[in-house]
Amino acid sequence: MAALFGARVRRLRTAAGLTQAELGDRTHVVSTRITQIERASGAKPTLDLARALDAALNADNLLVELWPYVYREAFPDWSRRFMGLSERAVAVREYAAHLVPGLLQTEDYARAVLSVGRTLDGKEQLEERVSLRMGRQERLVGPDRPELWVILDEAVLRRPVGGETVMREQLARLLSAAAEPHITVQVLPFDQGEHDVMGGSLTVLTMPDGSDTAYTEGAHYGQLVEDPDEVRDFALTYDRLRAVALPPLMSLGMIRSVMEDNHRGAKVPSRTDRRRVAQEQLQQSGGRQLRGGGRRIPRRDRRPGP
Repeated sequence: MAALFGARVRRLRTAAGLTQAELGDRTHVVSTRITQIERASGAKPTLDLARALDAALNADNLLVELWPYVYREAFPDWSRRFMGLSERAVAVREYAAHLVPGLLQTEDYARAVLSVGRTLDGKEQLEERVSLRMGRQERLVGPDRPELWVILDEAVLRRPVGGETVMREQLARLLSAAAEPHITVQVLPFDQGEHDVMGGSLTVLTMPDGSDTAYTEGAHYGQLVEDPDEVRDFALTYDRLRAVALPPLMSLGMIRSVMEDNHRGAKVPSRTDRRRVAQEQLQQSGGRQLRGGGRRIPRRDRRPGP
């Protein structure tokens, strides 16, 4: 992708009748930087430079649209493949052990999370990463938006990432997102105890052809799983997690309680209460809908309750 980006810059520059030095002057970089970009050597272009090149060459946003793909080349192969699959998935099921998933993060929350990365190289790179993450969220409002089902460990709600104000806004974002018919949010409370995904996170992607891919992630590693038998096991693990998590309405109540800063005195509903509420929700919907939003559960995702 870096080579393709460089080839596009060279073709546009030539068509505009500019030398590398002249293009460098217009984008406020030295001519050798333009040479590096066109040859796909040296450091990859920043987002700001891609924007400057776009403007200087009248590229109609072509270079800015290519930039995320160039940026991804800094990631391992399995990470790039996961990003590509995520963009095509028709359903995303995610368990988050430590942080709000990127698709539901506010900009300030994302900035706080990304600012502590071990590979971060300065403020400019931080803002690029934040911009890229926010850009991915556009999928949730597009015509091809996926069904998103997120289970948050209770620790995600309790850790004040970015400080109290940032965290309060993040929790409000979760509540507003969960009001959308294609998004479901559940909370896995501490009192549930041990489970199969302790210490890491799990994502199951469903592709347009109905196939699934799993992705597991820890603090400094990730693994893409495509073997059908292994993926089936991970999908079953996910179904077990959402079966023991708080029902959606109770989950939103818990998020709201934490947001209002009275969670210290709040009582997590007992398992008996959770089962009762879940059964009432199923009875009210005829066993075919999850909640009042009217969204039907896909046939392959239906599982018997706990």
